[in-house]
Amino acid sequence: MLDLHARWRKTTGWSGSLPDFIVVGTQKGGTTELYDQLAQHPQIAPSFAKEVHFFDANYNKGINWYTSFFPPAAGAPSACITGEASPCYLFHPHVARRVYATLPNVKIILLLRNPADRAYSHYQHELRLGFETLSFEQALEAEPIRLKGEKARMLTDKHYYSEKYMHYSYQCRGIYIDQVQSWFEAFPQEQILLLRSEDFFSNTPSVMSQVHTFLGVNDAQIKRVNPHKSFPYPKVDPNLRRRLLETFEPYNQKLYDYLGRDFCWS
Repeated sequence: MLDLHARWRKTTGWSGSLPDFIVVGTQKGGTTELYDQLAQHPQIAPSFAKEVHFFDANYNKGINWYTSFFPPAAGAPSACITGEASPCYLFHPHVARRVYATLPNVKIILLLRNPADRAYSHYQHELRLGFETLSFEQALEAEPIRLKGEKARMLTDKHYYSEKYMHYSYQCRGIYIDQVQSWFEAFPQEQILLLRSEDFFSNTPSVMSQVHTFLGVNDAQIKRVNPHKSFPYPKVDPNLRRRLLETFEPYNQKLYDYLGRDFCWS
C-alpha cells in the first residue's frame, strides 16, 4: 500500500518535503496516540502514512520515495512542520546513523514504557494479528531461539529486514539502554525529547505541552474527535510480570544511570 501511494504521487509530479520531526518509538508505548494528536495540530501537516518505515524496511528505495509521503514545502503554510512516527526505528541497529546522515537537524521523540508492560502489550498485539500462537510464557521462552542470529545478520547485512525481530522481540525491545544510547550518540541532546509512556497515559495534556514546546509550535490543546481504538485484553499473570520486572531490572538501572533519570519501573 505504501508503494502504491508513492507511485501515484511520483506519476503526478509530487515533490514532498523532508520531515521536521520523527517519533521513533517505542512500539506499544503510545506513539500512535501521540502522533494522532500531533496530526490534528493546526501548525503540523502530517505525513500521508504514520509509519513510513523508510529508514528500516525501505531505505534502498531512496530519498525521493521518502519525500513522497510528506506535503510539499511550497504547498504548506510557512508556519507548518511535518513528521512521521515509525516505532521500529528505535531498536533497528542502523536507523539512528541513517537518520542523522539524511536529516541532521530533525527532532527526535522517544516514548519509553515499562518494558514488562510493553512486552505483554506487544504479545497481545501479535496474538490479535495472528502472528503469535503460543502462550505469553511460552513466547518468552521461545524468543531466544526465534531471534537467534537475527540481530547479527541485520548488523552485517544493511539490506536485511528481520520479520522475526519485528514480531517476536518481546523482551529484546525492552532492553532500552543500547537503543537509547545509539540515538544520543548520533544526535545532539537538545534534538531529542525522551518521554515516559506512563506519564503520557496518565496526563496526556501536560506531556503534549512538552512536545509542542519541543517542536516549536503553539500549545494548542487538541480535543480528539476519533480517539485511538484500544483493544482490551486479560491482565498478565502477576508472577510472570514480576519475573519480567526482575529480568529487566539490571538493564533499567543501566538506563537510569546513563540518563541520570529514574523511570520508577521496579
